[in-house]
Amino acid sequence: MTPQAGFVSLAGRPNVGKSTLLNRVVGEKVAIVSNRPQTTRRAIRGVATGDEWQLVIVDLPGVQRPRDPLTERMQRRMESELAGSDAALLVLNGEQGVGPGDRFIARVIANAGVPVAIAVNKVDLLDRPRTLNALQAAADLDLDGEVFPVSARTGAGVPELVDALIELAPEGPFLYPPEERTDVPPRVRIAELIREQVLARTRDELPHAVEVEVDEMGERGDLIVIEARVWAETESQKAILIGAGGQMVRAVGTAARREIEALTGRRVHLDLSVRVRRGWRADDALLDRLGIE
Repeated sequence: MTPQAGFVSLAGRPNVGKSTLLNRVVGEKVAIVSNRPQTTRRAIRGVATGDEWQLVIVDLPGVQRPRDPLTERMQRRMESELAGSDAALLVLNGEQGVGPGDRFIARVIANAGVPVAIAVNKVDLLDRPRTLNALQAAADLDLDGEVFPVSARTGAGVPELVDALIELAPEGPFLYPPEERTDVPPRVRIAELIREQVLARTRDELPHAVEVEVDEMGERGDLIVIEARVWAETESQKAILIGAGGQMVRAVGTAARREIEALTGRRVHLDLSVRVRRGWRADDALLDRLGIE
């Protein structure tokens, strides 16, 4: 029997639960999760493999109107990944219903001409009438694809969705080794885990102004030793990130270290500093170095 394997673009507005759904399907945390817009800045690939199938699911940056070189790159990456995919999965927030942003993304997917499935997420938070309304609104989008009620948080409906995505994948050999879960480089995964903890502790504009870069990573005995810096755009943002007496940066570092240890299965020493780089979102050289293509 010839296996089925393909790339699936995971598209949707910010905060509809794409990253949570990706992690659920892959069975491992490969994408950070936050309720902040612009959490996903890079196209994160997660690999889910069965006996006769493999899905490489690309968590695309949340679609939004580009307002600086960073978000322009995110938009271009979304469009290019979608055009090169074998199928697309549009994720909708069942709690919020279908809005202009969802309809815009549906048009982008339709123009790409790839097979599509639609997931209405967060149905665990809806009663039956609201679920039926959300499913009907999804079906009314101008897309020729089956609609699935799911909860990325609980896993409800996800196996049926995966079966449908496998059917959309072409026949062909596996694209990654069966044991691989993502192709994101370790340094980027670690930087993202640190940024996730910053997002969990900040509000307003600050999450958009923060990026994390791993400078050094090595081993000291049984320890993984990591030096990382958090980039902010202003001195006032730096002060918030450091906190009174260094309280904020210590809390971020402690929580991030636990996440990194869970990822690596090793003890970790994390040296975290906060630096200012004005206008980093418009700095092409830094964006290249951070892997935001």
